[in-house]
Amino acid sequence: MSTLASGVVNGGISYWYADDGLPAVREPLGGDRSADVVIVGGGYTGLWTAYYLKKAAPDLRITVLEQRFCGYGASGRNGGWLYNGIAGRDRYAALHGHEAAVRLQRAMNDTVAEVVRALAEEGVDADVHVGGVLEVARTPAQLARLKDFHAHELSYGETDRELYGARETAERLRIAGAVGSTWTPHGARVHPVKLVKGLAAAVEALGVEVHESTPVTEIQAGRAVTPYGTVRAPYVLRCTEGFTAALKGERRTWLPMNSSMIATEPLTDEQWAAVGWTGREALGDMAHAYMYAQRTADGRIALGGRGVPYRFGSRTDHDGRTQPETVEALREILVGFFPALAGVRIAHAWSGVLGVPRDWCATVTLDRASGLGWAGGYVGSGVATTNLAGRTLRDLVLLDSGRGGNTDLTVLPWVGHRVRRWEPEPLRWLGVQGMYATYRTADRRETRSHSAGSSRLARLADRVAGRH
Repeated sequence: MSTLASGVVNGGISYWYADDGLPAVREPLGGDRSADVVIVGGGYTGLWTAYYLKKAAPDLRITVLEQRFCGYGASGRNGGWLYNGIAGRDRYAALHGHEAAVRLQRAMNDTVAEVVRALAEEGVDADVHVGGVLEVARTPAQLARLKDFHAHELSYGETDRELYGARETAERLRIAGAVGSTWTPHGARVHPVKLVKGLAAAVEALGVEVHESTPVTEIQAGRAVTPYGTVRAPYVLRCTEGFTAALKGERRTWLPMNSSMIATEPLTDEQWAAVGWTGREALGDMAHAYMYAQRTADGRIALGGRGVPYRFGSRTDHDGRTQPETVEALREILVGFFPALAGVRIAHAWSGVLGVPRDWCATVTLDRASGLGWAGGYVGSGVATTNLAGRTLRDLVLLDSGRGGNTDLTVLPWVGHRVRRWEPEPLRWLGVQGMYATYRTADRRETRSHSAGSSRLARLADRVAGRH
């Protein structure tokens, strides 16, 4: 952990750990083992998978292997957006038909409620507040995109979504320059670390073996290899998201995209009166280089966006440390949205990585020939999607092992999707850096021009990225 000149606590994993404390680390693997299912990665995906598998089949011997401690990665650093977005839905509509994508969207809508239900059942207090998600527009071009986005979501069956003008938006949140917004009820604010700690404890209470400080160096059919021994199992499930590139043979599978966050000091009653936000919605915007934020349970604003989007060679940060210029850029976004907070102190800054496939599509797969499975590539929408992934991996394992049949989840269009690998370096680094520089330039041009049309630069970046 380090402190910037401005007094911002920088790194230390995340503010969420500074608030709730680092966990006591569980014992590493103590030698070779056998299991029915071995899960690599102790984040949300791995833990939800273990949870639902053990609940469905209590006799299964399940082992979770985690390189640091459960929630060290994105599960302990994210923005706490439990919402119904899923990466790749439009691509799946193009590949499998619109109705298949509608089924996927409905499953995601239901997933928000399922997470809230499961946490309540297990007695996990994760500061959940179901206030929905509000996404705002602050320029004419953003408003045009917002209206298109709203109509697009309605076409996937989200009939309870609402569209607001400037006045209705200000009644929820007083954001400088806001000209409109769209709100979905399928969203909640959560405390990411309280969620992952509670889930890990619930998994252990069910009888799952969880070994931390146990890095998996290689995954093969039937085994996961670590410095402390090998776990052999018919099913080996990779749930490593943004850290996948560190595994042997996986460097170009998913790109570890960097996202950074800041948290303010607790706001005063007067400051909250100036901001509004009594509904405690998760907050986002329609910029190309978008932001995301929440009002925390202890009265802070936690806000994130892209800082340095990618490190050469798919490297990851060290315990969340963040560049000072990124902290300042996020502060500028905060004050731009809420000028009344110009004097507020930024208390904490941190970064983390999320997994990005080459086609920006989240996937769940179980290869029945080898017993190898994986889930991820959530592109920043993982807090809820990990739960759907865990339940889907459960159903795929039960199906393959003869304990169950096809379910509504096993036939969703993201199951079994495969995509080509990312380009080798330096093309990977040049492409991602150029893409986000182009998005930022597009946002600046839209702000200056007041045109209702999206910048052609952004459309060019989308094509280069493979997002359309």
